[in-house]
Amino acid sequence: MTLRPVLVNMKAVDDSAIGRFWAEALGWTVAGQEPGATAAKPADFDWLDPVGVCVDVIAVPEPKTATKNRVHLDLATTSTAHQRELVARLKALGATPTDVGQGDVPWTVLADPEGNEFCVLEPRDVYRDTGPIAAVVVDCADPRAMARFWDGAVDWALLEVADDHAVLRDARGAGPYLEFLRNPDVKTVPDRVHLDLVPDPGDDKVAEVARLRALGATDLDVGQGDVPWTCLSDPEGHEFCVLARS
Repeated sequence: MTLRPVLVNMKAVDDSAIGRFWAEALGWTVAGQEPGATAAKPADFDWLDPVGVCVDVIAVPEPKTATKNRVHLDLATTSTAHQRELVARLKALGATPTDVGQGDVPWTVLADPEGNEFCVLEPRDVYRDTGPIAAVVVDCADPRAMARFWDGAVDWALLEVADDHAVLRDARGAGPYLEFLRNPDVKTVPDRVHLDLVPDPGDDKVAEVARLRALGATDLDVGQGDVPWTCLSDPEGHEFCVLARS
């Protein structure tokens, strides 16, 4: 039984504009799947056998609040010149500098045109082979507890675990890292960004959802109605979905 992260699901009032922003930011293509959904993905991305993740922007009527997202993207760079050039290009696309209390750090914190925070990292060797997304970063109270849940939930390897952080990555050594960072802030608003998971071929989605519940996931009602995916929360309340392969 296996599940793989496949989508970084983002909410936006204007899914088309934000989908285009992320496609241009990452050097990917835009794919409009249906009204109200715009994906940014590598040209060769196969969501049924994902290597890495793509970005799926879903339209919602509510704008982002001032509350910082608990999930964000870190973007990789290959040199200090590349970092400067990428930050300049992102600002030209509509990104704005934002202060999340980072202080004097070597990375740059920006927000997309609807306020979703992300970071443009200084060059780091560990991210040299991730592609444009270095990491999907999740704020949490207990990284060790998150490591236990997510290590059991997905078919990614647990690489590091400590009191202040935990790190997973696809065992094939491809795509971004999934990082849990200790943060004292508690959830006060619905998640604006979350992960979607897909079962491997031959795996039963119902059985996978039951397995996640046994690990500590809980059912989540966000008004989704009768849909082919299942909405859940991890033990700290981070929302995620398990997709049907159809």
